[in-house]
Amino acid sequence: MPYDWTRPPSDADGELHLWPHQSLKPEGYVRFLGVTAALITVPLLPLMGTPLFWGLIPFLTLAVFGMKYALDQNRRNAQVLEVLRLGPENAELIRSDGRGAAQSWCCNRHWTQVALHPDRGPVPNYVTLRGAGREVEIGAFLSEDERKALYDDLRVAIRQTSATAPAPD
Repeated sequence: MPYDWTRPPSDADGELHLWPHQSLKPEGYVRFLGVTAALITVPLLPLMGTPLFWGLIPFLTLAVFGMKYALDQNRRNAQVLEVLRLGPENAELIRSDGRGAAQSWCCNRHWTQVALHPDRGPVPNYVTLRGAGREVEIGAFLSEDERKALYDDLRVAIRQTSATAPAPD
């Protein structure tokens, strides 16, 4: 699963890291570009030494570098990391993207609510955290089943302090 409790949730603390699937590993990236470049050169072999060969080389080179650029952009866009930190008093969500931009949300852990929106939202089974006057998404890049499991995990983790918190006077 593309999320992991680096510190299991308890009344005192907990830390959850979430990240999108990375279907193309670095070895696969290199292999894919190498095979693509090799397959593009195969039809050029009979044209070696002709003016047509030199006319096609710039376009084929541009195609390979265009594919590399697109794969690099995709990899950069998929470098999202969401970190949910649960302290004794606060719940804090920090979302970082591949470009270094970060967004954060913080709320009193006792008042934090976890919501599952089966139909309402950009994806099915959309999971949100609500508190401090804001509602923020968490794990929108996960698959539908993973979001359901995340919702169950978060409900249990958030409830741990709610069940043991002292009653207000």
